[in-house]
Amino acid sequence: MHTPSRPIAYLCLALSMSLVGSYVALSKPLAAIFPVMLLAWLRFGIGAVAMLGWLKAPAHETTLSRQTKWLLFFESFFGNFLFTLCMISGVALTSAVTAGVTMAAIPAAVAIMSWLFLREAVGARTWTAIVFAVTGIGLNALSKTESSLAAHPQQGLGQLLLIAAVLCEAAYAVIGKKLTASVSPKRITALINLWGFALSTPAGLYLAWQFDFSRVSVPAWGLLLFYALAACVWTVWLWMTGLRAVPASRAGIFTVLLPISAAVVGTLALGERIGSMQLLAFGIALTSVVIATWPGSLQIRR
Repeated sequence: MHTPSRPIAYLCLALSMSLVGSYVALSKPLAAIFPVMLLAWLRFGIGAVAMLGWLKAPAHETTLSRQTKWLLFFESFFGNFLFTLCMISGVALTSAVTAGVTMAAIPAAVAIMSWLFLREAVGARTWTAIVFAVTGIGLNALSKTESSLAAHPQQGLGQLLLIAAVLCEAAYAVIGKKLTASVSPKRITALINLWGFALSTPAGLYLAWQFDFSRVSVPAWGLLLFYALAACVWTVWLWMTGLRAVPASRAGIFTVLLPISAAVVGTLALGERIGSMQLLAFGIALTSVVIATWPGSLQIRR
């Protein structure tokens, strides 16, 4: 299988996380229109149609082993299915800006999972980064005023769901690294999306039967199409392509673009405001990324 050059791999990883951040923010208006499980089902369905030609194995690929099949299932279950549910529900209960701050913890989570499951050695700076990430998330949660909490009593649940989404995204990065050793990026993208479609079909069909699709505007359908293609096709393919040439823990560096993109889109497109306390929390969370990815902070055991 073709392995991209290091600069191309970095570009793919950067574009992937920038797109993830944009659809994290844009999922908020979609979640106000569609029930979460219906939105997930429509997303995977659109992705399945778009990637029909990617399902067939290339001539150079060997038959999928039992371990690879399980890895594909877990990649979809954590990285597609659970991440989608936790992320959409979390953003719906909080805000795109809050999601951006929380997602800043992804590099530290990726580093820990890489250490646990891929045997990549993690330095002391990464452990320090974890403290900063948790501090940023906690400070963001405490920044809510009493009136805000009274008006939105489910914000705490939303924050927990976003943290769960962080763990799912980290698992996605680590499992994806193992998969790229034997399966092409296009086929990984198509197969894990197919699993996501299968997992969401029972609830999706039930909700679709009761949903009034006539009240969905044309711009909303356009946003759904962008969301589905970005989430199911473009971001996954770009990420898997980049992972072929970059260790999982180093690839975690590029997840910094996820919270930045989510916050920018939330502010510019959705009219959300970033308060001074949230800016401080965002800065602390991003400091965790700087600490974790500073040259020499991660030692990769080869």
